[in-house]
Amino acid sequence: MSGTSTVSPVRSTLLSARLRSVGRSRTDRARWERPAFLGLLVATGVLYLVGLGVNGWANSFYSAAIQAGSQSWEAFFYGSSDAANAITVDKPPAFLWVIGVSVRLFGLNLWSILVPQALMGVASVAILYRIVRRRFTASAALVAGAALAVTPVATLMFRYNNPDALLTLLVVGAIALTLRGVESGRMRWVVWAGVLVGLGFLTKQLQAFLVLPPLVGVYLYASPRPVLRRVGHLLAAAVAVVVSAGWWVAIVELVPASSRPYIGGSQTNSFLELTFGYNGLGRVTGDEDGSVVPGGWTTGAGSWGSTGLTRLFGSEFATQITWLLPTALVLLVVAVVAVGVRNRTDPRLATVLVLGTSLLTTGLVFSFMGGIFHPYYTVALAPYIAGLVGIGAGVLWQRRAVLAWRITAAVTVAVTGAWSFRLLDETASWQPWIRWVVLASAAVGTVLVLLPPRRRSIGAATVAAVLVAALLGPTAFSVQTASVAHSGAIPSAGPAVARGTGGGGATPGGTTPGGGTTPVGGTAPSGTAAGTNGPGSTPPGASTGGATRAAPPGGAANLLGGSTEVSSELVAVLSADAGDATWLAATVGSNSAASYQLATGDPVMAIGGYNGTDPAPTLAQFRSEVAAGAIHWFIAGSSSGSGSTTTSDSTTADQITAWVAANFTSTTVDGVTLYDLTAAS
Repeated sequence: MSGTSTVSPVRSTLLSARLRSVGRSRTDRARWERPAFLGLLVATGVLYLVGLGVNGWANSFYSAAIQAGSQSWEAFFYGSSDAANAITVDKPPAFLWVIGVSVRLFGLNLWSILVPQALMGVASVAILYRIVRRRFTASAALVAGAALAVTPVATLMFRYNNPDALLTLLVVGAIALTLRGVESGRMRWVVWAGVLVGLGFLTKQLQAFLVLPPLVGVYLYASPRPVLRRVGHLLAAAVAVVVSAGWWVAIVELVPASSRPYIGGSQTNSFLELTFGYNGLGRVTGDEDGSVVPGGWTTGAGSWGSTGLTRLFGSEFATQITWLLPTALVLLVVAVVAVGVRNRTDPRLATVLVLGTSLLTTGLVFSFMGGIFHPYYTVALAPYIAGLVGIGAGVLWQRRAVLAWRITAAVTVAVTGAWSFRLLDETASWQPWIRWVVLASAAVGTVLVLLPPRRRSIGAATVAAVLVAALLGPTAFSVQTASVAHSGAIPSAGPAVARGTGGGGATPGGTTPGGGTTPVGGTAPSGTAAGTNGPGSTPPGASTGGATRAAPPGGAANLLGGSTEVSSELVAVLSADAGDATWLAATVGSNSAASYQLATGDPVMAIGGYNGTDPAPTLAQFRSEVAAGAIHWFIAGSSSGSGSTTTSDSTTADQITAWVAANFTSTTVDGVTLYDLTAAS
């Protein structure tokens, strides 16, 4: 037997990949790299944390659920809208758990709710940096991290209490773990990636699974393990997805309906129906039961704006996410060509492929989905775009000695600057000087990148001009977003754009022009309207005297995003003599109920769930609770969530409203109609 040992090709490939990784991490690191990385994280933290309290309760729908979870562990577990557990929010509760832990540690306040979201943003930037840095240069990683940090919709969501912040963090983490699995060939990495995807399902259901095809495809293609071993690893990861997502679903489905809150957003009190209906296939086809659209409004494909390949580049979507989207698409091709496809196990190729296919998969779904689609959903694209921009820019810079690559770089810079100028031109009355600086920088950068790399000073000037052309526009929008109040369910980043509203159905800046809506109990910021989804409000086009509900979703900003102003006088009346009632009050729709609950600190029943369209509670159940003295007040306001009144008992909310009006005496406090349900009928 020979004294020399043979090494299998697979083992040799794995060893080489590990050595390349160790070499880059230990010998390729310049002195400036670590301070630059820390500076990126600090700057991101400043952008996401400073002035965070300007958003008030942000999305009061979720803030009320967080409040409920701080008062009741049952409400915490299920994600109930109120501590008495009448009904849940219309999403699984994983993101509420994260924020809920903060609230239980530090008390219920604006900062304990929103700081965890900001920290998720900083963590997402850090992980994306590591994804790129592990296989490419530090400069490329810094560009990727900065591009993610200053994406306007990312700034918005990481300063807000919607589930998208946690979903983004989990997806970026799953990509990082999968790439480690590709590089090492070890199963544990893809299993942990599956766990994060499963937790993503418990954050925003089927949207988390959009990343699965890219992860599975890249691992099957790029892993150095034999094919059967790769398949085995992926089957183990699939089990991890099912277990990490399914344990909570199993509990909810197995617990008798009488022993848990109603599942908000469903029509049959089933989380599985919610998953595959309203929050699943209904989002794709547009045929939604229990939609945020009130009963009687048209649903179906196209109800939420035109669909197609250009969807994201039009209306308010463009200024949320597309600043670097054309650049990313160009640089995706550049990176694939530069890295090459001959060595399928090259970790660099795997990184480019997973980011590129994730961008294309999610972008195409968003472009063609016919159901509910709000502008802030596009934050899911931000890490993919930023990663490709960083990688592609680094590749072009490394190859700038070759004329063909310099010409490619010049075209890319010109496209980037021109599109940024186009987006800034949509807000011509807001800081008009920015677009001219961007245009000038793009012109200078286009010329400079064509010059051969000879002098360091020219190289520095080139980098500065290109960065200004690429990042000044989104950075300005992000700073504006961070400085203006936003509230409600459909916020939008940046100043109001000139073009009309589109697929999201919301005016940029939340529900009003200017970047925000009125926080609960606060005053409207400059340039915004104070009217929201308060009692008696009517969305544009809705009839107040009959059964007509002709307003399309695009005109329903108040309906979908508002919070009710609750005066101190009204709080005093509601809270006085509350007695032993389980619910201080009941009102139609979760947005209205949330405002009263946050103002009083006591449970308020949201009849019909988010928009008053859920069949919960039934009239018989409501009458039973009233007879038992469990509900003190009924707060009149919107009917079926729309602010209109109807001539038919079309929903349980309508039936309850009609029964209360027929059997109890009303009183008006500060313009709000109340019914004391403890008084004799």
